[in-house]
Amino acid sequence: MIDQPSFEPADEPVEPPTRSRGTIALLEENCTVCMLCARECPDWCLHVEGHTEQAPPARPGGRPRVQNVLDRFAIDWSLCMYCGICVEVCPFDALFWAPALVPDEPVRDGLVEERDRLRDWIAQVPPPPALDAGAEPSEEAAAAARLDAVAASRAAT
Repeated sequence: MIDQPSFEPADEPVEPPTRSRGTIALLEENCTVCMLCARECPDWCLHVEGHTEQAPPARPGGRPRVQNVLDRFAIDWSLCMYCGICVEVCPFDALFWAPALVPDEPVRDGLVEERDRLRDWIAQVPPPPALDAGAEPSEEAAAAARLDAVAASRAAT
């Protein structure tokens, strides 16, 4: 006969490891409602809705711009398999892994988290690890350094 392990509820809340895949946090100001996350999700657990609004022209005399506005961003944790495809595919860095546990709910409908709750988890997202001291600078950092050098030379003349 095989002994079955017994599971006792923890007396104290369990803290997940820092880089764990706990919940997905939303940085709303980076979201452009492009829907890539929802289209690539294999479980269809993301619900993203938005609308367009007219924005003022970027330059005087220009055409008015059209801007996407986020209306709803929700994740159904009962469907999510925590694969992280939505986080990886987001081109605007609007989604991050946060080391928080999804709260347990007695009913399935309680496992749908709306954008206000996802926004609250952004404070728990750890900073990215430091770059290796011997690594070459990223292309973006090198380009920014070149632009700074050009601006400094123009300011000096």
